[in-house]
Amino acid sequence: MFEQTNNRGFFASQQGTQDVTVAKSFMTQVFGWMTLAMFVTAVTAYWFASSPELIGSLVNPATNGLSGLGWVVTLAPLGFVLLMSFGFQRLSPAVLTLLFISFSVLMGMSLSFILLVYTAASVYKTFAITAAMFGIMAVTGYTTKTDLTKFGAIMMMGVIGLFVAMIVNFFMNSGTIDYIISIIGVLVFTGLTAYDVQRIKRIGAGNGEYGAENTRKLSILGALTLYLDFINLFLFLLRFLGDRK
Repeated sequence: MFEQTNNRGFFASQQGTQDVTVAKSFMTQVFGWMTLAMFVTAVTAYWFASSPELIGSLVNPATNGLSGLGWVVTLAPLGFVLLMSFGFQRLSPAVLTLLFISFSVLMGMSLSFILLVYTAASVYKTFAITAAMFGIMAVTGYTTKTDLTKFGAIMMMGVIGLFVAMIVNFFMNSGTIDYIISIIGVLVFTGLTAYDVQRIKRIGAGNGEYGAENTRKLSILGALTLYLDFINLFLFLLRFLGDRK
């Protein structure tokens, strides 16, 4: 009986080690896809911001607002997110990859306006601070033994509250409310980063059950989640740290 107990302990230990290894491999894929998407977005944003012809195609000169293409670029990323999220089962890995890269390009086109509104130095500074905060919270989420499920639920409620408050303030145009929204936005997406990393890590620990095809698709969706956390954290921080031209 003592030997059987030892064997059970040995195999449980081996299984635990295997789960950790699988999770690390999966997280490497997730951060790899996220890094690629961030690079594509950054290059596209710089390219559009540096070209008067390209950035001009997104603006209606008559109204000085967005052109038809500008509205498409602004709204299309949301459609891509919904398509990738709800079409997970039907989409092949190749199609999901293409959608993810296309989404990154559209986000770059949309974010190119930032380089026209804010000084380059403040954008780079904010990006560096965002990367540091994101990295700290990602490590926290990956290493903590505390279950962040309830915390994540609170953060998701915060996202909904932010969305409602932003719609309301669109009509009120209150600087004070905008400032409060920015503070809450930084707190919410900082917390969500830790929660999402822990959640994705848990998915990765069991990805041997999903098969190679679904594992790749899950890694792309994980990268999409963390990409959105990073971008939203960056945009809310930019409201505080960005210097307008």
